[in-house]
Amino acid sequence: MGDVILALPAMQAIRQKFPNARLTALLGKSSAMIARLADVFDEEIIVDRVELRDGNKLRSINQIRRIVREVRRRKFDFIVDLHSLSETNLLGFLSGARKRLYANRENRSLDFLAKVPAKPPPEDKSKHISERYLDVLAPLGIENIDTFAHIAPRAENLEEIEKLFRSFGIKEDETLIGLFPGAGHPSRRWSLENFARLAEKLLEKKNCRVLVFLGPEEADLAEEIERKFPPETIVLKPLKLLTFFAAVSKMRIFISNDTGPMHLAAIAGAAVVLILDERAPDTFLPLTKNLRVVKSGEIGKISVDEVFQATGSFLDNELTKE
Repeated sequence: MGDVILALPAMQAIRQKFPNARLTALLGKSSAMIARLADVFDEEIIVDRVELRDGNKLRSINQIRRIVREVRRRKFDFIVDLHSLSETNLLGFLSGARKRLYANRENRSLDFLAKVPAKPPPEDKSKHISERYLDVLAPLGIENIDTFAHIAPRAENLEEIEKLFRSFGIKEDETLIGLFPGAGHPSRRWSLENFARLAEKLLEKKNCRVLVFLGPEEADLAEEIERKFPPETIVLKPLKLLTFFAAVSKMRIFISNDTGPMHLAAIAGAAVVLILDERAPDTFLPLTKNLRVVKSGEIGKISVDEVFQATGSFLDNELTKE
């Protein structure tokens, strides 16, 4: 999902370059929902990547055959492969498209399968991933594109969240601060104890409400969070993706580890405080101008005061207008 969000500037640039084209995206299940909100594509081909990777081998082979048949059936004129892996390059070749533009990735892409008059520049791994995706489009004359993105939630999901917030007694004039303590890998997780102490300090701020968001992987932490965090903290159990997206759009500030929900909060319009291990690259930062990155050491050594100060800078100053 994070890769798709960070590719939004490139995908929107393709739409602007070819306003009358019929654009189809090959996407995973969860990322397809976000792509629909962005309103860039006319249609989708959905791939269950988890089943393809971990499922029964015969079923996976049959799914690959189905994807190839579906891609060939569409009779595409032009394939753009922003991420450019050997298997997706091969799929682009099998599509039968007359033009194929692939990212120029050393030891990853099969450049001999591309078919365009000019190749994109070699991948520059020092650049932010969104800029790398835009570099792929250089042969199309696409340049000087803003690498930030904003997407509005659906009205029905906003209504659902507003009803939920009213049930918690949240008032419209309160400053909402979201915390996301989860992450896909332990090396990217700031401790629950630190998040709890941060919540205490934030709740001392006038008119602030603190909400803790949990994803499916963090659902079993709910009882521990309710025990360790101040009683005024609102703990939200896992929400459906589009409902979650509407909820984070209501946050003035979203404080998070390096994980997918942080990218969702950024494009939903929340200011983001990202707690990042000093060893982590800066090439996958979220797509927002309202960003503070706390990266002073290994993640376990980052202090509560540092994160609190970064958050306070948003509370004390006017946010940058998107």
